[in-house]
Amino acid sequence: MYIILVYDAAPKRGTKLLKYLRQHLTWVQNSVFEGEVTESEFEIIKKGIKDIINEKADSVIYYTFESQNYYERGIMGVEKNDLDSFI
Repeated sequence: MYIILVYDAAPKRGTKLLKYLRQHLTWVQNSVFEGEVTESEFEIIKKGIKDIINEKADSVIYYTFESQNYYERGIMGVEKNDLDSFI
């Protein structure tokens, strides 16, 4: 499945989320990630998020797609992260 995930969290937890999500998904822009994952990988990601956030103060929203082929990605302005670069 392909997911797009966005979050809004207090600075300390936001930094932890950023580091955690970079291990699993592609960073796209401030607090925005996307990537192809299996259902079991997604369950692991969601558990990790629950361990980091304060559910009464922070917000995480995700969108799931059966495949990356079912959406069109457009950019207006500056691309924050070059998705074609490899480390």
